[in-house]
Amino acid sequence: MKVTVVGAGAVGASCAEYIAIKDFASEVVILDIKEGYAEGKAMDLMQTASLNGFDTKITGSTNDYSKTADSHIAVITSGIPRKPGMTREELIGINAGIVKTVSSSLLEHSPNVIIIVVSNPMDTMTYLVHKTTGLPKNRIIGMGGALDSARFKYRLAEAMEAPISDIDGMVIGGHSDKGMVPLTSHATRNSIRVSEFLSDERLEQVAADTKVGGATLTGLLGTSAWYAPGAAVSSMVQAIACDQKKMFPCSTLLDGEYGLKDICIGVPVILGKDGIEKVVDIPLSDAEKAKMKESAAGVSKTNGLLEL
Repeated sequence: MKVTVVGAGAVGASCAEYIAIKDFASEVVILDIKEGYAEGKAMDLMQTASLNGFDTKITGSTNDYSKTADSHIAVITSGIPRKPGMTREELIGINAGIVKTVSSSLLEHSPNVIIIVVSNPMDTMTYLVHKTTGLPKNRIIGMGGALDSARFKYRLAEAMEAPISDIDGMVIGGHSDKGMVPLTSHATRNSIRVSEFLSDERLEQVAADTKVGGATLTGLLGTSAWYAPGAAVSSMVQAIACDQKKMFPCSTLLDGEYGLKDICIGVPVILGKDGIEKVVDIPLSDAEKAKMKESAAGVSKTNGLLEL
């Protein structure tokens, strides 16, 4: 099992580290355009192998895609990160060109690869990969919902002063500050609805804090977060590599599901060895349906900025 991570920045390196530590891949290749950067990150990570007890081989490459040949899964983190006050949508012009080039270069050497898109604006970049590669939709996956859901569960646990292992919850919709739809009606603590523990006002605050989770961290850090995004990606990669049939909310191309067509947006899916194996249809309240429709309109507007 060979996994490629394109982009050796904080998110890419964190992703590679988590994949290696979980020890399910035979090799992780990190690729970057900056001379020596990926090689340095790979060497630093390999020097933790004996300390962290993994045998995954990590190699780095400066823009040599032949090193990524025969990858089973590739993660695209390339692009400029957000800065304070910046929206994900403002990154579209620069990142679209990068993602288009990266995806075609990956496919040249790994025609059967499954692609996970992390670059922002993520839903639109996932849509771009669909439109420019012609790959079947099960092999193109946008990472957003897994991260947003982790942030949602963190905020719920915080509000209830509960261990996070007690909490289950999901965020669907667009991966943007306005587009996320935290499903408070479905969230539970050990199968009991969180509404039994928290007031409507507190739940609204949890949802609001979840939606600006990335912007909050960008304001504190001065750049995009990396630990949680890396962990989210590694969980998705593991689900595919190990054929776990796990459910994650992921950005996928919809063809009528949830009443939406020709759009990539976050919905629950089953991840296994073939990538997205099934879109899971869950009941939504009227309010959630309205928010999902509004979210889709925002994603479609951003898609319209693409030069396809």
